Amino acid sequence: MNNSMQRTFFLILILISFQSLGQDKSAFSLSDAKAYALENNQTILNSALDIESSVARKREIIGMGLPQVGLTGSFNHFINLPVQVVGANFINPNAGPDETIAFTAGTKFSSNGTLQANQLLFNGSYLVGVQVAKLYIDFQQTLDTQTKEGVIFNVIQAYQIAAVAKENIAFTDSMVLLTKEMVDKQQNFLELGMMQQDDFDQLNYSLLTAENAHVEASNQYFNALTLLKMTMGYPIDNAIEIKQGSASLMLNSNISSSSLENNVNLQVVEQQRLLNTYNLRNIQAGKLPVLNAFFSQQYNAYRNNFNFFASEKWFPQTLWGLQLSIPIYSGGQRDAKIKQAEIEIKKNDNSLLQLKENLTFQEAQAKNNLANARQKLELQQANVDLAQKIYKNSLIRKEIGQESSINVTQKYNQVILAQAQYSGAQIEVLNAKLELEKLYNQILTNNK
Repeated sequence: MNNSMQRTFFLILILISFQSLGQDKSAFSLSDAKAYALENNQTILNSALDIESSVARKREIIGMGLPQVGLTGSFNHFINLPVQVVGANFINPNAGPDETIAFTAGTKFSSNGTLQANQLLFNGSYLVGVQVAKLYIDFQQTLDTQTKEGVIFNVIQAYQIAAVAKENIAFTDSMVLLTKEMVDKQQNFLELGMMQQDDFDQLNYSLLTAENAHVEASNQYFNALTLLKMTMGYPIDNAIEIKQGSASLMLNSNISSSSLENNVNLQVVEQQRLLNTYNLRNIQAGKLPVLNAFFSQQYNAYRNNFNFFASEKWFPQTLWGLQLSIPIYSGGQRDAKIKQAEIEIKKNDNSLLQLKENLTFQEAQAKNNLANARQKLELQQANVDLAQKIYKNSLIRKEIGQESSINVTQKYNQVILAQAQYSGAQIEVLNAKLELEKLYNQILTNNK
């Protein structure tokens, strides 16, 4: 291969590399993760199927009030014709009163075809049932929102943990580099006999502690990503990355005020009460008459030979009519059902009252938690900055022999502790905000 071809080949490789870097499809923003979960989470997919099922159920109920048309046919082959017995005097007036005559009646073959049509004219339960079917679709849609909210809540939580863990990886990595640099410098002093082995071992202990913290942060990040993939419905074996850091998520830590009336759990209970109200109406409608109309067109044929397709005569029979059913007494069953339905409505009222009280309490608690978490976060940020400053100054003093290795290690541990507390404070702020959004039914719209 000549030089020109080599240069061309390497240029193509470089271009392919840049293209592959620009086509990283495994990196998700929080908005991307939410959108992916809405399309792929199995629980959400099943919820969508429940809505489809409720729509089909509505069509089924409406169909009960439409004309019902059916076609039936039968064929009969008598191995032995039925025998009829009559008194002999029916034919012979001179026969004795106890004499009988047996004879066969009918034909060996018979067949008939019937077209039957029925139409419901009035049924109180049917009218209520159609209304319930429509309400049930709305109920399933609210349950779908509740399901999506629960899934996205878990997605956001996993994403937040992953974002904080990812930043902890960067932090611990910088601490490893900083401590390793110090160990390398002190190695020379040890070799020259200007440093005791115990002091040097103490520095190595700090380095091992930093490396262990780095491994722990990496493990937390891996577990958070695994949890994120599970909640998203993303293939577990496929790699995934997150685009946003905790700082980006914290920028959206403010939450707009809203009303608890938007709470999806409250909407579910309210709709359950409405459905139970219509169930009561349905039972009460069972006291009303039911009116149906029917039409029947029937053709019958009788043969001693199997020649139904011949031009011999078929005998028609046509009728229509009305059928009225009036319930009078059911042994007290209907009244008992009405009583049960009324009790269920009262239970719904109690549940609504209790839920509203709980939501009010949760709202006050969540707001207080968010305010405290934000204050705590500010303090922990100051602690991290101060601990890092103290540790870096301690390293400088160590280099000039004004600080012991034990003191350096202690101040390093303070940095690690401060950073861990800061990460925890970040999670507290994000979770407190998330809880408020859940109360206000803002999970699906916020956290873009």
